[in-house]
Amino acid sequence: MVGAVKPECSDLQGRRYPLLNSIKTSKYNFFTFLPLNLFEQFQRIANAYFLFLLILQLIPQISSLPWFTTVVPLVLVLAVSGVKDAIDDFVRFVSLSCTLDFTLHSSADLLLLSSSEPHSLVYIETAELDGFLTLSCFVFFFFVFCFVFITGEVKCEAPNNKLDNFTGTLALRGEKYALDNEKMLLRGCTIRNTEWCFGLVIYAGPDTKLMQNSGRTTFKRTSIDRLMNVLVLMIFAFLALMCLILAIGNGIWESDKGYNFQVYLPWAEDVTSAPLSAFLMFWSYVIILNTVVPISLYVSVEIIRLGNSFYIDWDRKMYYPLNDTPAQARTTTLNEELGQIKYIFSDKTGTLTQNIMCFNKCSINGKSYGDVYDQSGQRIEINEVKKVDFSYNQLADPKFAFYDHSLVEAVKLNDVPTHRFFRLLSLCHTVMPEEKKEGNLVYQAQSPDEGALVTAARNFGFVFRARTPETITVVEMGETKIYKLLAILDFNNVRKRMSVIVRSPEGDLTLYCKGADTILYELLHSSCESLKEETTEHLNEFAGEGLRTLVVAYKNLDEEYFQDWIKRHHEASTALEGREDKLSEIYEEIEKDLMLLGATAIEDKLQDGVPQTIETLAKASIKIWVLTGDKQETAMNIGYSCNLLYDDMADVFVIEGSTSEDVLNELRNARKKMKPDSFLDSDEINIQIEKSSKNPKLLPDEQANGVYGLVINGHSLAYALEGNLELELVRTACMCKVVICCRVTPLQKAQVVELVKKYKKAVTLAIGDGANDVSMIKTAHIGVGISGQEGMQAVLSSDFSFAQFRYLQRLLLVHGRWSYIRMCKFLKYFFYKNFAFTLVHFWYGFFSGFSAQTVYDQWFITLYNLAYTSLPVLGMSLFDQDVDDRWSLLFPQLYVPGQENLYFNKTVFIKCMLQGIYSSLILFFIPYGAMYNTMRSDGKAIADYQSFALMAQTCLLIVVSVQIGLDTSYWTVVNQFFIWGSLSVYFAITFTMYSDGMYLILPASFPFVGTARNTLSQPNVWLAIFLSIALCVLPVVGFRFLKALLRPTASDKVRRNFSKPETLFLPARLIAEPYCRGLALLGAHVPTGASVCHPSGSQSLEQEE
Repeated sequence: MVGAVKPECSDLQGRRYPLLNSIKTSKYNFFTFLPLNLFEQFQRIANAYFLFLLILQLIPQISSLPWFTTVVPLVLVLAVSGVKDAIDDFVRFVSLSCTLDFTLHSSADLLLLSSSEPHSLVYIETAELDGFLTLSCFVFFFFVFCFVFITGEVKCEAPNNKLDNFTGTLALRGEKYALDNEKMLLRGCTIRNTEWCFGLVIYAGPDTKLMQNSGRTTFKRTSIDRLMNVLVLMIFAFLALMCLILAIGNGIWESDKGYNFQVYLPWAEDVTSAPLSAFLMFWSYVIILNTVVPISLYVSVEIIRLGNSFYIDWDRKMYYPLNDTPAQARTTTLNEELGQIKYIFSDKTGTLTQNIMCFNKCSINGKSYGDVYDQSGQRIEINEVKKVDFSYNQLADPKFAFYDHSLVEAVKLNDVPTHRFFRLLSLCHTVMPEEKKEGNLVYQAQSPDEGALVTAARNFGFVFRARTPETITVVEMGETKIYKLLAILDFNNVRKRMSVIVRSPEGDLTLYCKGADTILYELLHSSCESLKEETTEHLNEFAGEGLRTLVVAYKNLDEEYFQDWIKRHHEASTALEGREDKLSEIYEEIEKDLMLLGATAIEDKLQDGVPQTIETLAKASIKIWVLTGDKQETAMNIGYSCNLLYDDMADVFVIEGSTSEDVLNELRNARKKMKPDSFLDSDEINIQIEKSSKNPKLLPDEQANGVYGLVINGHSLAYALEGNLELELVRTACMCKVVICCRVTPLQKAQVVELVKKYKKAVTLAIGDGANDVSMIKTAHIGVGISGQEGMQAVLSSDFSFAQFRYLQRLLLVHGRWSYIRMCKFLKYFFYKNFAFTLVHFWYGFFSGFSAQTVYDQWFITLYNLAYTSLPVLGMSLFDQDVDDRWSLLFPQLYVPGQENLYFNKTVFIKCMLQGIYSSLILFFIPYGAMYNTMRSDGKAIADYQSFALMAQTCLLIVVSVQIGLDTSYWTVVNQFFIWGSLSVYFAITFTMYSDGMYLILPASFPFVGTARNTLSQPNVWLAIFLSIALCVLPVVGFRFLKALLRPTASDKVRRNFSKPETLFLPARLIAEPYCRGLALLGAHVPTGASVCHPSGSQSLEQEE
């Protein structure tokens, strides 16, 4: 059950709650959809522009085209976009309806009072809040709620979006209780293993923390989107220039000739002068030439992006069968951006590693356990040693493996430090046990680290068996002991430690603490110095092996001091203002003079294929930065393990300064070694920085004199991210091949990404698997979530998701590159065909007295972009490949042109524009010359406007169809069908519309009666059409042939040298040698030990296939 809110209920500030506990996340309802959706769509400049054109067409004095030439495309675009918005909104509504299932979810933020479980515990799953799929135990008050009238008062903070924090107090029966997050059941949590619970509603409706966190996600736009906005403005300017030229021409013509021929060519009504005629003609030509900004462009772009998103969803090579997780494109607007990534920012734990923790080693009282040695003191490999037999412990986990028998012997010999060590691991945690069968324990931990430590204690004889809000039950060496839980000192990112205070069955008061070594070392008693040195040596050894480490310590407490402390703790915990600061002070007061016990070391293995993926991405000129909270030694070791760092590097710089000046000096020393010239006053970047000191601009890339790596810890990074050092950091770091940031906070992760976005003209990608990666994922241009052990929060905030890091290379090098190339080809062709189509009107104006007469039939103008040319370009944009996926992965250098934005930019656009101008000249003057004073074979004249219009539009359509064939690299049945089908549809519609029957039905709409059969039956017409096609296409064919021969691209080289039929089915080991030669052919350096060029690498590739 969940609480309900009465309609007249109000809070302490007098704010009234809504009548119903309902939340609306959908935009529309049945009545508001049409007006709201149209309002949103006309906020787009293109749609508003075409609405403006429609209004112009309704003015008789300036309209030279019928209204339907604009209405039909506009209505189609609005309809398609509206249907898409309606579907998205309906999906949101259905999703919300599912969330409001009262039998499973909490629909308000509740203060828990009682439940069906013993001690009024409740088990909840918070995946929809913080992303964790594990169960948590939430603690109720120490009384049982009864159905009686109780007078009490709840005071709490105002509604906010802090999911991990709640501050309030409950005054009841003369007692004052502290309210915190542990006593709240937030909206969105799922109740598990609990039949019922009672609660008091604290926040309802939009005040709930879930809805407070449902702010609008930052809208991400691709670089091509931003470029298109600039190009559209350029096209508008070009359009205005053409209309101005034609309007001036009209004014001159009317003054010179038109004025004297008004008997035959009368001016329009209310037109009394040539200047007025010119003004009206300006707007008439705006209507006629509007197709230079095609409205169908935006709809086509959305369709292409949607189709390429489906390819990602359907890719079986990115499907992970172990947990039934396919790849998912969670957004359809960023696909081509995947083909332009320059920087990857990656989390380590759970992203590069499996996040499946295993207790590997430990240090107890100065002695290291975990390694096995023979009688001569030589270390023995683990695979040569038998596992420890835990059969003596009936509650041991059979999956747990440990090889050092000496630790078991120490436990059996009742070694006091060893027992105290494992007792701490069994008590200091937030794990919840489940025991459905006697002796079958299952631990539910919020982090894999905690689960691994508690499982280790369990196997070594200290079995965590049960917990209540007040007690923890542990079976110690077969003896059940119940410890009284007096206080929990929570872990957070600032404290980086957690502690518990317990009273043993013997009455002893003890504080147990575990946390990061850098934090706990400052809290130790002075008598621990010698043990601290020994433990530090062991920690460095563990970190050098890539293990995750924690330090553990304890403190015996005095009864009198503790009673005084617990009172002050209660006062701090019930404070409404500054509660966190007060509790932090109380915690630090008691967490002093700790006695060091030792350290733990947990192994987190790399995911499959991580080293090979990183090596492949590096060959694609993608720089990888790892942002992790681990120790420096651990992070560096993982860096070497996954091929981020390697011995052939010229140097690996370590930035670990403790002051701002130290960090600055270390960064400058590193930059001086990589590029000494960067300190000269004549350096290009130094000059740029000097000129724009107040408003720093984007910095160009700097090339180092070798391959370098950079490692920086979180303390030094905090200084480096300050205003006066961030420029030095970004210059130094971006010259390095690899950057590893250690001990960083979630906020610092986002700051690092933002720093690169600020100073570099590069597309960034962030990838992570946990809630602490969300800020980084949202900040980057592209966010990728990995569905791993830390829940779904990263996935829910991401743009793309999959289950394994190795799928990233396929996402970028295959899907990303294809999407980018397809989008670029689409835009080049689309702009070309519309310039060629529109500018024929411009040339015709000089031969028609600048009268705004159209060249083409009005129906051809309406259907050109909608029916005749839309499907062929969509077919190319959805199916085209320059090389297949196999070669895309074998030759990562093919990815580089996308990073440099070579396939579509302002220069390429100008070339398309010039090609369109050239084609329009051919398409006007060849038909014009062919029709000038021309006679049919029977002696009748065909030099009329209608025949000329038909010939010009036929030439145009065939030319753009041939051009799409030249642009297509990968032919499919669909491409063939679309191209030939579009031409067939054109001729079918043309002969139908120009027939006698259509003229008899609607003579005003179909005036070209008989033109098709009379014109297209003449041989000289087809000769002129062939000549137009040849003159338009041959220069393109010649240019591309010479370019591929003299200045071939990387794709040209791969297709010419490797994409031969006989190589398509060769095993990988036979491709390895030509592949390595191909790297040199593409101008790339083949690194020593390249996996594909190595026999083992070839074998792994063959297995991957």
